[in-house]
Parts: sequence; C-alpha cells; structure tokens
Amino acid sequence: MTTFSEQGLIDELERLSDAELDALNFGVIKMSLDGRVVAYNRYESEAAGLSRERVLASDFFTQIGPCTDNALVAGRFREAAELDTELDYVFTLRMQHTPVRLRLLKAPRATFMYLLVRR
Repeated sequence: MTTFSEQGLIDELERLSDAELDALNFGVIKMSLDGRVVAYNRYESEAAGLSRERVLASDFFTQIGPCTDNALVAGRFREAAELDTELDYVFTLRMQHTPVRLRLLKAPRATFMYLLVRR
C-alpha cells in the first residue's frame, strides 16, 4: 500500500493509473511542470468539494488553490528542480480554515509534479 510519507513516492506515483490514485487514502494533485492539473484523485475531490471536471486542466496555484500561490508552496515548486518536503499548512478554501499536511514532490526524472494532501 502506498503511504503519504513513503520514500521514493514520486516514482510510484508516476506509474499509478488514475484508478490507482483514487484508491489512495490521501489527496493527490498531479500537475504538469507549469502547474496545470492533469489528475485529481477521488480523496481530494471529495475532501475539497471540487469536481474533477472543474479542476482538470486548470492552473492549480492561481485558479484552484490560490491560497497556495505563495513562497511556501508554489514558490518552492517554481524554484526547485528537485523537491520532496512535508509541511503543515492551512487551506483557506471558501474562507474555511482547514489544517492539512502537505507533501511537495518534484524530480528531474519525473514527468509531473505532485501536491499531496493529508487531512
């Protein structure tokens, strides 16, 4: 079973299908290197109350999760060629404060970058 803090997780995520991403017990936002959402798993869709249709192909940082468009999250993705870090964070979707644990994953060998969310 794939876990949130698993070592080498980005390599595993790169191999998983959308159905396999849906089976995970944490949120997965899979993005192109320019921040466009290419996969949004069931866990995150249900927790955030946002449908896949609304999220897919959107710029995550400016259109879906603007509370992450800052130096702590989006800035790290933009600046780093390689990234694997966890941090406590607070989402402010629809003015509701939701404490979460984020994991930011990006690697030169990976086609995509990932924002993982554990509630």
